Amino acid sequence: MSRTVLVTGANGEIGHTLLETFSTQDDVRVLALDLAPLHDELQPHAAIVVQGDISDPEIVARLQKEDIDEVYHLAALLSTSAEKFPEKAHHVNVNGTLGLLSMARAIGERRGRTVTFMFPSTIAVYGLPSIEKKNRAGMLREDEFLTPHTMYGINKLYCERLGEYFATRYGQITEEGPDRWVDFRALRFPGLISAFTVPTGGTSDYVPEMIHAAAQGKPYECFVRPDTRIPFMAMPDAVHALLMLAAAPETVLTQRVYNIGAFAPSAEDVAVRVQAAFPGADISYEPNTKRQAIVDSWCADVNDNAARKDWGWKAEYDINRAFDEYLIPNIAGVYAG
Repeated sequence: MSRTVLVTGANGEIGHTLLETFSTQDDVRVLALDLAPLHDELQPHAAIVVQGDISDPEIVARLQKEDIDEVYHLAALLSTSAEKFPEKAHHVNVNGTLGLLSMARAIGERRGRTVTFMFPSTIAVYGLPSIEKKNRAGMLREDEFLTPHTMYGINKLYCERLGEYFATRYGQITEEGPDRWVDFRALRFPGLISAFTVPTGGTSDYVPEMIHAAAQGKPYECFVRPDTRIPFMAMPDAVHALLMLAAAPETVLTQRVYNIGAFAPSAEDVAVRVQAAFPGADISYEPNTKRQAIVDSWCADVNDNAARKDWGWKAEYDINRAFDEYLIPNIAGVYAG
């Protein structure tokens, strides 16, 4: 039986890989939504393409007419941009998500079955009060230090709560209990690194920027300190995790928001690997005060034991495989070719 999936933010890093993955599955019909025209290489992977703003009620009303089985809500204003335009970030990230959750509930109620709602959250929901506290805290669980310092983190944390509300409390109350039409599931992603899309200036983009600069023979001035540490993940693992969680039976899930981790190098750890792969790579450090403060407030690593126990999560790309097999050869190939 075929299923219809909606992918918002389809032109983004995760969207690219997700649409390509769905294109290999005969039972999936894709609705792709993005603010910009869908990239030419992705056009064949979508049955329907909608261009517009996720926070536009007319767009949401149009999508609500479709028989959507799964929503992958990837569209968002990311951390650096959200700090520059906080009101816009709130409108896109919160109002847009609320509108889509309401849409999913309406579709579920109309069809009489639950709509799965996949939501990529972020380690930006964490807020450590100091670098000393961060270093002592180590790997954080899902319920620790939820005091985000950025608009992006605030937005994402609130949307996690919205999703949990729609999934557990918001419905028609009957003698048997509430009818729940939305099955909300969220992943707190670490910094994501893709070998095939160019970094766009995000707060965690110092890792891919470092590799891209070295592959082009350009000097790179890193905007964080050498000792800066946050968790990262290769893009294939991010998409794999989304699909794993989406496919997991609801009966095995003990929570609706899960950490997932892969590796947590310092900026200097990355520089050493990049310089080994590209001898002579010119890497220096000039920390940006605002961006450094943001990264310092994020966790040094995550505890993803719940995901491992509940639905068998395990990253396929550790730091060695991520760099040696995925990032370095593919990024180098782009510029060599």
